[in-house]
Amino acid sequence: MAITRRQKEVLDFISGFVQRNGYSPSYEEIARGLSLKSLATVHKHVTNLQNKGLIARAHNRSRSLDVLPPRSRTRTADRLPLMGRIAAGLPVETVENPESISLGDIIGNREVFALQVRGESMRDEHIVDGDYVLVERTSTARQGEIIVALVRGAETTLKRFYLEGSMVRLQPSNAEMNPIIVPAAQVAIQGRVLGILRKY
Repeated sequence: MAITRRQKEVLDFISGFVQRNGYSPSYEEIARGLSLKSLATVHKHVTNLQNKGLIARAHNRSRSLDVLPPRSRTRTADRLPLMGRIAAGLPVETVENPESISLGDIIGNREVFALQVRGESMRDEHIVDGDYVLVERTSTARQGEIIVALVRGAETTLKRFYLEGSMVRLQPSNAEMNPIIVPAAQVAIQGRVLGILRKY
C-alpha cells in the first residue's frame, strides 16, 4: 500500500530507533527526531501507518509502536476483490468490476479495534454470538447508537445508548431482555460500532 514521503520518514525513524535502543520511541521523541512541531501530526502519521498495516500499537502501554515484518504487513493490508453487487431480493445480473475493498476503506483514519461478541442481547440487530464488531474508539455517542459501554467500572456491554436525564438506558436488541438503566456517572463510553464481521 502506498505511503507518503513523510509517513516513510516516520516509519524509518521508528524502525531505526528500535534497532538502536531496543524499545520504541515516544511521540515526543519522534517529533524531535523529525523536527515536527505538533504531537497531533505525529499521532496522525502513526495512525495512518497503523491503518495501512505497517505498524502495530498497543493502547494500554507506553512505547508500544512495533514495526511489523513484511509478511504481517501484507497480511494486514490485504485487499479483497469487489466483484460487484448482489441482490438479497430478486436476482440481478452480477457484473464484475475491477475494484477492491479493504478494512481500511471502511474504517478510514479512525482509531478502530475489534471485539468478539458473546451472547444474544443484540440479535435483532443481526449481531450474534461469535460475530466480530468493528468499534471506533470514542468517549461520546449520539442517541440510539450501538456502543461499547463500561458499566460501574467493572462490566463491558454492547447496547444501544440513550441518555434520559441523569440516567443512561443501555437497550438490548432482544425482546427477551431488559434494558440496563444506570446513573450516567456510572457509564463510560469506550466506542461505537462501525460494522460487523461474521465467519461461517
